[in-house]
This record gives sequence, C-alpha cells and structure tokens, in this order.
Amino acid sequence: MSHELFNRNPDLARLRAEGYFVRIEGSLLVMREVPYVDSQRRVRTGTLVSTLDLAGDQTRKPETHVIHWDGEFPCNADGTLLPAISHQSPNTDLGHGLTARHSFSSKPNQDGYPDYYAKMSTYATILAGPAAVLQPGISPRLIRGTDEEDEHSVFNYLDTASSRVGLGALASKLDNEVLGILGTGGTGGYILDLVAKTPVKEIRLFDDDDFLSHNAFRAPGAPSLDQLRDAPKKVQYLKGIYERMHRGIVAHPVKMSADTLGLLDGITFAFISMDAGEEKRAVVAKLEALGVAFIDVGMGLELSNGSLGGILRVTTSTPSKRDHIHSGRISFAGGGGQDIYASNIQVADLNALNACLAVVKWKKLRGFYRDLENEHHSTYTTDGSMLLNGDQS
Repeated sequence: MSHELFNRNPDLARLRAEGYFVRIEGSLLVMREVPYVDSQRRVRTGTLVSTLDLAGDQTRKPETHVIHWDGEFPCNADGTLLPAISHQSPNTDLGHGLTARHSFSSKPNQDGYPDYYAKMSTYATILAGPAAVLQPGISPRLIRGTDEEDEHSVFNYLDTASSRVGLGALASKLDNEVLGILGTGGTGGYILDLVAKTPVKEIRLFDDDDFLSHNAFRAPGAPSLDQLRDAPKKVQYLKGIYERMHRGIVAHPVKMSADTLGLLDGITFAFISMDAGEEKRAVVAKLEALGVAFIDVGMGLELSNGSLGGILRVTTSTPSKRDHIHSGRISFAGGGGQDIYASNIQVADLNALNACLAVVKWKKLRGFYRDLENEHHSTYTTDGSMLLNGDQS
C-alpha cells in the first residue's frame, strides 16, 4: 500500500526522489534522520511525523500545518531555541512504535501547506539549517528508505482517521489478533463488518451454509439479485465484500467437526454466533483446550400481543474465568424451542446491536476500552432497554 501511495502521488514521490528518508507507518507520514542542533550545540537526528489526509489513495491538501517531532527541542547553532516554530511538549504515543516529544506549528501563510512535499521539506529545512552551520554538508536528504522497507498494512487503503485523532496507540492493541468468527448468517456478519475496520492480522470465517434470499435481510450490505441467484456460501459472499478493505480474511465453508476443528489452531480470539448443538459444544471444548478467550452471542425473541420482545446475550469466556459457561449461561441444546428467531424473522437491527455489544466487550478485553467491572455476561432486554451485567471476575 505504501509503495502504491508513493507512486500515485507526486508530492510523496518528490520527497523520495529528492532523497528524504520518508515512509508511511501506521497511517502516518514519517521522515527519519532529520539533523538538528540540541541545547548543547550537538548535531543530532530526529523524526518528523505528520498525519496524512487521503481520498482513497490520493493525497489531499494537509488539513493541519502542525507536525510531531521525536527528538530534543531544536536550537540555533549557538544553542538558543529556534524562534521559527511555536511548540507544545505533549510526549505523545502515536502508536506503531512512534512517539513524539514535541509538536511544532509553523504556518507559511493563511492557506497553509499546499501538499505534503511542501509541509515536510519546509520543517526539515527549518530544523536542519543550524546543523549545517556546525557540520557543513549535513542534510535531511539521504538515499534511504526503499519501497521494500515499507510496512505491510492489513488494509487496502490507510486508516487516516485513527492517526489524525491520536488513537494510533489504541488501535495497535489489536494488531496481532487472529480472529475466528463461527457462524456468519446474522450477528456474525455484523461482527465481521466491525472487526474488518480494525487492524487485526487475520479474520477466519466459519460457516457451511449458502447465502440465500432470507439472509439478505439479516446481514450487512445489499446483495444483487444475480448474487442471490448464484447462492454463494455465506463466508465466500462476505469475504468478497470485506476483502475490498481488509486483507487476511480467510473463508472456511465447513461444518465444525473432528475433521475441521484444527482450522481453529492459531487463532487468538473467537466470536461464536452459531446455533446451539453438539457442533457448538465441540467448538467451545476446542477453544478451551487452546486457551483462547471467546465471546458467545445469542438472542431469544417472542411475539406477543402483536409486537416482538426479547433478550440479547453476550457471554465472555477467558482462561481465567470459564465456570459460568458450563453453568447455564449458554445453551448447547439444539432445536430452538419456541424461539421465533429460529424462524428466520428479519431483525437486522438486533443482529447489529448484538454484534456491537460483543465487539465492544472484545475491545475492552484488549484494553482499547476501559473495563472497570470486568463482566463476563451481559443481557439487553428490548422492553425498557435494560442492560444487565454479571459474572464479574
């Protein structure tokens, strides 16, 4: 992705052509080995980091003239602070191994910088000028940073929103996750929709069912009539949508059994949104044997006096707390009973809400969201919008 951005955008390409050591790391534009002078009149090097505003794979005019700096505060050749830049000292964790000890504000005019070449090269010149006085010939223009050195992104286009608001460090908490989603017909499809927007390494989908007309009304997206006529497997249909955005989506159109449980090896977390039955019992046993945390979702609906009511459930199992799973919190008995959801009633809004509650809990487990109660079971009742938590650990 980084290689393509530098090829497609003249401002980025010019930075490299002129020898600046620039890369894209975590959706941020990074210029390394920029020389400067510290307060002891020593020539050192630091790193400039800018947010990157994109329309798809095309750079736009930078929205802000502010830039981050990882290094001591830069000085003139005589050791006095540079007057050309105002500053703050936020000691910011930008994520992806990037930090900033200062941020600078040097606005060339009321219109700001026209492109990223102008922004990055201007700051580099301001910082490196005093260094060249003390060490003639030193420059931020280096022949470094080949395309092969660019980091490989799981996205087909960059997540510029997280980097722009300083959430890169939070998003990086999810980087190394290998997720399994077991059951993709309703809630599982919305779980995929949400986790595909996170930087997880891999997403494995498990479901052997076909994607039919009734699925179109309880799944994210809007299939065409031709797609429905082809009756694709659910996992293949969903992969075709979300791999446009996220790489590393693997579709397994299989029923979970002794022969296929091995496909779960290597996952770090699982979402279970499949029907009760022996298949589900086998999955839970396998995940427990692997020492993998998982979330099981479900809903029960009833039709009474001409309207629907019911309960959504999110039950979490971690290696440190699994006892509640086998004490009735989730059901392994098949059949569906009198639950009207089993009749394929269309409640996409409840599917989406159930998915949202599950994904929020996963992010809490990973430290993305604050989790003071550490509940392992929660229910949402439609009547009264009542949300209850339990099974704290």
